[in-house]
Amino acid sequence: MSETNQLVATVRESFGKGAARKLRATGQTPAVVYGHGTDPVHIAVETHPLSLIVRHANALIELDIAGKPQLVLVKDVQKDPVRQIIEHVDLLVVKKGETVDVEVPVHVAGESFPGTNALQELNTLHLSVPATAIPEHVEVSVEGLEEGAQILAGAVELPKGATLLTDAEQLVVHVVVPRAAAADDEAEETAEETAAE
Repeated sequence: MSETNQLVATVRESFGKGAARKLRATGQTPAVVYGHGTDPVHIAVETHPLSLIVRHANALIELDIAGKPQLVLVKDVQKDPVRQIIEHVDLLVVKKGETVDVEVPVHVAGESFPGTNALQELNTLHLSVPATAIPEHVEVSVEGLEEGAQILAGAVELPKGATLLTDAEQLVVHVVVPRAAAADDEAEETAEETAAE
């Protein structure tokens, strides 16, 4: 489950590109907090701790905005495409006990049958989960699966309290024999048939 991180935020009074640029020059990142029918609150947070938090998918943050605690979920991170510097963050207000819709990464574990490869077709699953219990990832085991085996989204074991929003028939992982190995097998069979004649 994702852990709750803590950050101190200050309310921003100036807006626009120039103000955001000046803010980033002082080691802070502009952000906006919205949700639950409240007016958006424009804030600034320290860049370094924020960058460590947003490395993880679906990061949950307990913000301290002028002494008032606010539980938020990282909804969107805008980065400079060249320098990969965080330019702006959108934060969604969440309440304990409510559910949120999130994209959770899929991790494939185990080794499929020797001579086969497990191909991952879906990198994330769309889930509805409790706001305070967002999983870091969902694990799919391919241990010992043979050629032709498929794992669909509906067959993936979900954490307690999670509901699948992705189509249950969506292919997550399937097991295949690599083309080179299949071609080698066909060549061996042809050679054996020729030798037998």
